[in-house]
Formats: sequence, C-alpha cells, structure tokens
Amino acid sequence: MPEDHPALADDTRHAEAEALLGTAGVARTKVDSASSQRASRRWWDADAAAYHDTHADFLGVDSPAGEFVWCPEGLHEGDWHLLGDVTDKRILEIGCGSAPCSRWLASHGAHPVGLDISRQMLERGVAAMAAGGPRVPLVQAGAEELPFGDASFDHACSAFGGVPFVADSARVMSEVARVLKPGGRWVFSVNHPMRWIFPDDPGPEGLRATIPYFDRTPYVELDAEGEPTYVEHHRTIGDRVREIVGAGLILTDIIEPDWPEWLDREWGQWSPLRGEIFPGTAIFVTEKPEA
Repeated sequence: MPEDHPALADDTRHAEAEALLGTAGVARTKVDSASSQRASRRWWDADAAAYHDTHADFLGVDSPAGEFVWCPEGLHEGDWHLLGDVTDKRILEIGCGSAPCSRWLASHGAHPVGLDISRQMLERGVAAMAAGGPRVPLVQAGAEELPFGDASFDHACSAFGGVPFVADSARVMSEVARVLKPGGRWVFSVNHPMRWIFPDDPGPEGLRATIPYFDRTPYVELDAEGEPTYVEHHRTIGDRVREIVGAGLILTDIIEPDWPEWLDREWGQWSPLRGEIFPGTAIFVTEKPEA
C-alpha cells in the first residue's frame, strides 16, 4: 500500500530514498511504461526499509498469519469479504509489497501468489515468512505483463498495489481479465481519484483544491539528469470504469470508505480532518463473466 508523496520540501519520511536516488525536483509530465516501471522498481527498493518502519504495524507485516487491510481507513478483508469465500481458491495479489495480504489469505485456506516489481519489498516479505506462519510464493514482475497463463487464478486483488503506478492501467485490467477464470473476482483499491485535486497535506492546506480533476498528467520526481525516480498516475472514476468494462469485466461495486471514528492515525495525506469531508480511497469490485 503506497503512501501519498508530498512535495519534496515538506517530505521527511522519504528523505533516505530521495537521497539514494538523487531526487532533485518534481514535475508533471508524461512518462511511458518502461520509464514508469523502472522508476517504481528503483523507488520501492530504495524506500522499502523506511516504509516498513512507518507502516508495518498497521499492515500486520510481522503478524505470523499476516493481515489483509484494504486501505488507510482500515477496512479489513476479514470483515468485508470482498473476495468472497477464499478457501482452496488460487488468488493473485498484484503489488503485494511484503505480502501481508497474501499471507493472510493463505492462513484462511487460499493458495495465493504475490507479485511485486520491487525485490526489496519482496525480500521484506521473505523475512516475515521466515519468522513463522504460512509461506507464499512471490514473483518479481510488473503488472502490465503478468507472467501467468490464461485462466490461472480464481480471483485477483490489489490493496493499493501496482495500479496507481503503471502508465497503462487499461492493460493491467486486460491482463487480469486474461489470467482470471470465468466467474473470478478482481478487487483493487486505489487512492480516490478526487484526491488528485488537493495538495498532499493532511492538514487544513489539504482542503484547498489546486489541481484540475481532469488533468491526467502524472506526478513525477526526477533526478539531476531528468530521469524519473518516482511516478504516480491519475485516472478519473470514469476512466477506471471504462478500463474495467473495456477489459470485458463486470463492475459490481465501488466502495468509498467513511473515515472510522476509532482511527486517529494519519497516513501521508490521509487524516481524520480530510476523511470526514471527502473519501480517500476507492475500492473497485469486479467479476469476469461466466463462460
């Protein structure tokens, strides 16, 4: 699950990764699939340690059985059952990070496979599994070309995984549809598209609209040579729906979680202040039609 990426001048949590990558500035500019994928691999390798220092407890990374948290609002698959009955189901997790969701699925009788572009994120998952609990196969690959055969999985999921970081998210939808069996579910959570309008600030400044919702130009961080070191892509709600339908999938629900009263934790730009006013997350629930 990614953390929103505030402007460099206000960003201390990402300082180590930015120093390692030589991040020198920010821009809004088009980035192709290869450059976007390269930036994401380098970024998450560089940021893996700091990311887990901040978020491992909330995500249940070191829980022996893992945890399946869909979003910063704390929705748990054990309560929502968005994937339905997972017993004996073969499930692909895209953008699994250190794979707490996949390990939770395994502990509930599923046969998951975790996929992520970052070796260091996967290595953190390997370390967690070495401490006990179910072991899950992990694959290093990008989401735009899934290294699996047709109809290989009963379900697929992504909890703030690869979808916001790929240049061609329509291709991701088509690839997931390809590897799903008929009747399979594809459920993914992303930062809510309306969040693009606002600065990445959990406080009052984050309530001020500054960017057009319809501006789909990616947010990019660059090194001194102009090479992307971090890329995040924007799609509107309508874009997401068209990508899903275009892949031959059926959209059954869009969940926009309320901010829970019990949660006083900030996560990047997610905060109780903002969460009471507008949604931070969108969860898309889809199915592949029966043959």
